[in-house]
Amino acid sequence: MPELPEVETICRGLNQATLDREMLGGDVLLNSTIARSISATDFLTKLKGKSIARWYRRGKYLLAELSQFPEGEREKGKGEEFRDQTPTSSPLPSSFLLPSKAGWLGVHLRMTGQLLWVNRSEPVQKHARVRLFFEGNQELRFVDQRTFGQMWYVPAETEVSSTVIGLKLLGPEPFSDEFTTEYLTRKLQRRARPIKTALLDQALIAGLGNIYADETLFLSGVMPTTLCADLTAEQIGRIHTAIIQVLQKAIESGGTTFSNFLNVQGVNGNYGGVAWVYNRAGQPCRTCSATIERIKLAGRSTHFCPACQQ
Repeated sequence: MPELPEVETICRGLNQATLDREMLGGDVLLNSTIARSISATDFLTKLKGKSIARWYRRGKYLLAELSQFPEGEREKGKGEEFRDQTPTSSPLPSSFLLPSKAGWLGVHLRMTGQLLWVNRSEPVQKHARVRLFFEGNQELRFVDQRTFGQMWYVPAETEVSSTVIGLKLLGPEPFSDEFTTEYLTRKLQRRARPIKTALLDQALIAGLGNIYADETLFLSGVMPTTLCADLTAEQIGRIHTAIIQVLQKAIESGGTTFSNFLNVQGVNGNYGGVAWVYNRAGQPCRTCSATIERIKLAGRSTHFCPACQQ
């Protein structure tokens, strides 16, 4: 499943490619991809004539704030000028979950979803689920082999989390002021579950997943089976630091590709080539040369170095 760095990479790519282009229509190839709050036909109708003002990321969700240009106000070249000034990051605004005058478009990639920015002449992939057509003969194509991905239309003047319900369940962003060592200590103390399992809880930290939980625990020198209640203050501090360090490195590398992840231009992420432990079972540790081990923990593959992690 794409995690925070992969979704952030996609978000930045979308902000560079898709803004201020009018949506001309689209095609829903799999109705179940559209959340049940609206029909596939109404979904396309609501988006037609709108454009995307800005993409944001919240945990593993992508949210596009929509805008509606009054007829006759669009000037030739205006869109290109705006896109040249678009920042590449996606900081969360203070009004993130507040209503927008033109609504929002929400996306969750789930296990195998991809958002690709392509020319409409590109052959349609076997697992394409939704196509959104933009001016300039461009298309935002949602491809999803396992069909777990979801898209939402949030109506104008509607709070986002009232439609995209999962947003209400998310913990703080790892790069936010709210995510402090004190916060993590408070949430982990007296919990009788393995630290690896706790780190996957989206209500604890938004966006962290299996890959970067393993990497975090390696860098912090903590065994994934260690119970939260047994962690020392020093270990929790190292885990907090490692979470931020790992995610920053992965974002700089454009995310990780082990199976399905591609950025909006269809390019693989590069973090997998420098991963410390994830997907490296049986290989030598990059630090001490001990053999990386793999176990199942709460049903999830877990990788660690038996020498470096205690």
